Amino acid sequence: MPHPIMFREDDMGLAEVREIALGFPAAFEKISWGRPVFCAPKMFLMYGGSVKGDKKGEYLAHPHSILVKVDDSDRKALEQDSRFFYPAYMGPFGWLGMDFTVRAVDWDEVTELVDSSFRLVAPKKSVKQLDER
Repeated sequence: MPHPIMFREDDMGLAEVREIALGFPAAFEKISWGRPVFCAPKMFLMYGGSVKGDKKGEYLAHPHSILVKVDDSDRKALEQDSRFFYPAYMGPFGWLGMDFTVRAVDWDEVTELVDSSFRLVAPKKSVKQLDER
């Protein structure tokens, strides 16, 4: 049974996220787990996420957010910021979420986060292409 679609095309920030993500070498979009996912060829960005709630089996949605892979050296500082959350399922694998509804979105900051995530997962050839731009 396929996962239900968990976003709308007019969701807050999705158009901007899509424009940023698809600007990276070999980047493409697909739908996984009902959400837009950006890969090159491994996933480097997801739009939308959730966290585990207090009750068993409960998940609290962050529908207007991104999930990015973060370097361990950046994790502590980002976790101190109220916009960031530890996403269900992906958190243990080095991912953090950034909620767009907590305060105004700084798109330069989002671009930097996506760039860092891309560099952590993309093939060396793609990173080299990015650096040559």
